[in-house]
Amino acid sequence: MDIAALQPNGYKAMLGLENYIRNTHLQPTHRELIKIRASLINGCAFCIDMHTKEALQLGETQQRIFVLSAWRETNLFSEEEQAILEMTEEITLIHQKGLTSETYNKAKQFFDDNYIAQIIMAINIINAWNRIAISTHMEIGK
Repeated sequence: MDIAALQPNGYKAMLGLENYIRNTHLQPTHRELIKIRASLINGCAFCIDMHTKEALQLGETQQRIFVLSAWRETNLFSEEEQAILEMTEEITLIHQKGLTSETYNKAKQFFDDNYIAQIIMAINIINAWNRIAISTHMEIGK
């Protein structure tokens, strides 16, 4: 299904959200970590492919991408990145417990409220994209 052709106004609105998040103060590396981690959780091959390529172009290492699913088991991610990854998991898996006060307070140690709001928006935007890509069977390379 070509949802962009069938629902151009809705797709344009999604692109508007994507443009919005690209123009925030959210660091590009943080943005791509969010996109990759959420896409891994949701099993969105299309988005994993796209965002790992974009992360590599930004200078992200293959090693960090390869271990992103097991980020807690490594020392490859900074405390700030760990807070972002924890937020990404809790919001993506919102049905489990949502964003906990513990995780939110940890993020507050590193980021101001505006940056945290941008993180939350980025997480929600990629989750919406994952759901569009999976439900319309978007294929890698198309």
